[in-house]
Amino acid sequence: MTRPWLVVIDPQRIFADPASDWGSPMWPDAAAVIVDLLPRYAGRTVVTRWVPPRRRPGSWEAYMAAWPFAGRPPTDPAFALVDALVGVDAVVVDAPTFGKWDALRPVVGETPELVLTGVATDCCVISTALPAADAGATLTVLTDACAGSTPENHAAALQVLGLYPPQITVCTSAELPPAVPPE
Repeated sequence: MTRPWLVVIDPQRIFADPASDWGSPMWPDAAAVIVDLLPRYAGRTVVTRWVPPRRRPGSWEAYMAAWPFAGRPPTDPAFALVDALVGVDAVVVDAPTFGKWDALRPVVGETPELVLTGVATDCCVISTALPAADAGATLTVLTDACAGSTPENHAAALQVLGLYPPQITVCTSAELPPAVPPE
């Protein structure tokens, strides 16, 4: 058995702040579960950050025009990690795309076992999970450690992710199998 990686997708202020247009009302509960999981994945945690694309090719041009506040520089405080995850023992990777698989692969390998958490279930989580599974990764998406843009969109994304067994398992953190000890 391999030891899985914990992946925390985009735990940034722009998604956590209730005043943000991208703020998830589900984030505080998901963040509490994520923080509780961190010790279990010591040395095997990756945190991602969405950063605005420098170039805006194709559909990104229209997307950024629809959400002009998101076009700030990547160093803007809105894109900083939430306080609870600053300084955790994790590899931090940035990507200017919803899906983070291309940024994760060099860290976790070609066919890893991943436990996905983060925000937004209906955007960056699902956009990471599907190409990772298609590439051969084995994924567990934790329903209580993910936050959707709305509870309805969260449920819809989880329903879609549930269509991909055995490559993707959808469960709560309490349903996770016991941790595999370090080698």
